[in-house]
Amino acid sequence: MSKLIKYFRWYDYLLITLTIILTFLRVGFDLTLPDLMADIVSVVIENGSRSEIFSIGLEMLLYTVLAVISVFFISFLSSKVAARFANILRRKMYEKVQSFSAEEMNDFSVASLITRTTNDIQQVQNLVVSSLRMALRAPILAVGAIIKIWGRSSSLTLVTGISIFLIVVVITFIFIKVGPKFKIVQENIDDLNLVTRENLTGLREVRAHNAEEYQKEKFERVNEKLTNTNIYVNRILMMMHPFMNLILSGTSLAIVWVGAYLISQNSINLPTMMAFSQYAVQTVMGFMMLTITLMMFPRSFVSARRVSEVLQTKAKINSPLEPVTKTGETGTIEFKDVSFRHKDAEEYILKNINLKINKGETIGFIGSTGSGKSTLINLILRFYDVSEGTLFINGQNIKDYPLEQLHDLVGYIPQRAILFSGTIASNLRLGKKDASEEEMLQALKTADMDKFIKRQEDGLQYKVSRAGQNFSGGQKQRLSIARGIIKQREFFVFDDTFSALDNKTDSRVRKNLIKHIKGATTLIVSQRVGTIMNSDKIVVLDKGEIVGFGTHRELLKENKIYQEIASSQLSKENL
Repeated sequence: MSKLIKYFRWYDYLLITLTIILTFLRVGFDLTLPDLMADIVSVVIENGSRSEIFSIGLEMLLYTVLAVISVFFISFLSSKVAARFANILRRKMYEKVQSFSAEEMNDFSVASLITRTTNDIQQVQNLVVSSLRMALRAPILAVGAIIKIWGRSSSLTLVTGISIFLIVVVITFIFIKVGPKFKIVQENIDDLNLVTRENLTGLREVRAHNAEEYQKEKFERVNEKLTNTNIYVNRILMMMHPFMNLILSGTSLAIVWVGAYLISQNSINLPTMMAFSQYAVQTVMGFMMLTITLMMFPRSFVSARRVSEVLQTKAKINSPLEPVTKTGETGTIEFKDVSFRHKDAEEYILKNINLKINKGETIGFIGSTGSGKSTLINLILRFYDVSEGTLFINGQNIKDYPLEQLHDLVGYIPQRAILFSGTIASNLRLGKKDASEEEMLQALKTADMDKFIKRQEDGLQYKVSRAGQNFSGGQKQRLSIARGIIKQREFFVFDDTFSALDNKTDSRVRKNLIKHIKGATTLIVSQRVGTIMNSDKIVVLDKGEIVGFGTHRELLKENKIYQEIASSQLSKENL
């Protein structure tokens, strides 16, 4: 939690200071009431006048009203501080996750990041609220009440001290039992979110394979684990309430019993005993409130640590401190002795890649599954950094480019088309913020989606539902292509982009692209020979190595792996 305190703003500290002052005032008002009550009893015993009783009663009413006003402002200020703090944490979490490379995303699962951004930050917000409302008041009240009773009666003070000792014992026992379980609860919530997300995302596949029972059992296992842990924690916590009530009631009874004996011995009088009884109860109540608050702390601290883990994680891929200096070279990519492997992995995914791509060339990449095609593309986009060797963009080390500038150079169209809820226009403007209607229509025409738009009354304002569920796979892919090409860039990367298109549509779109992105350096990753056979050069990858480089005709003659791939897909006439 200490690492998150820095996210409080300076004006939050002013509000916290004001909350502390109001808490002291409230406790002062509360601690004044028992003495006033004792004064009323003394007046009654001494047969005082009604005006004296009325005057003391008005004074008690005044202090009560002031205490209520203090409570109102304490609640308002603490809620405001906590809500704003949670808002800042959510924003910082979002910004941090946006800066993560693929490597950091692998360290935290998506389900875990969702839990940390929602449930964990909510726990931290609850911690701030309870700290300012209860945890702050409890020790002040307890200490203030102890000061009030100190020296009035050693016997009654001993009774109160025994009660406090018993509370401490109960607190310690509960902390030892439930403290470690709160971390397990949050991890179980992560697992539950993961299973739920998988099931909802793959609902069609689950139904298609009649795997409902399997997924149900999987969910039940995780749900049962979370439920059992929660039951264990709640059972232990529920033990606290009867014990606390027993201690509180026992304290009141003991004070009355001991006080009655002391009164019979003329050691104290009745008003003193009544005041002492109320102060003792306030002392015990202070410790009880502190206990209730402390019960929330373990889980909140676990959540705070989980949030802090994300915020303290340093992105391994960052923009350089010094901006790139232009070399005069444009549209070129060069791999020099590039190798890549994931963190902690023993085997390399890419090995000794040496490749020079010149401006305006169209380069195709093909290979079996797992040959490293997409990984190579990810290096160009700097989703990962090379493990060995150097990757040059326009003659400059890719690490010297600010990430925003690098991504502005490359138009990336992935295999999995992602659409965002909104309209077709809003999705296209993710590729170019200030795209005109004419530019959007041209991009859609290139992607062979113009006819679909013309059939819709809303045109470019046609609604896109969540994840583009109201579009077919091919339509989503073509919209993704339109978004990727709407802005003229030096490089375009198509990572198995045409896989969701039929052969005729694939052919039309690629012909349109030749005109639309003329002059740009184009990289096409595909499993289909027909998609890349007209490329200027084709790179054949196998087990992370380049095993072939040349034109379609050259590779058919010289490269055995390419021959096998091509012959398995195309007839002799098409070859």
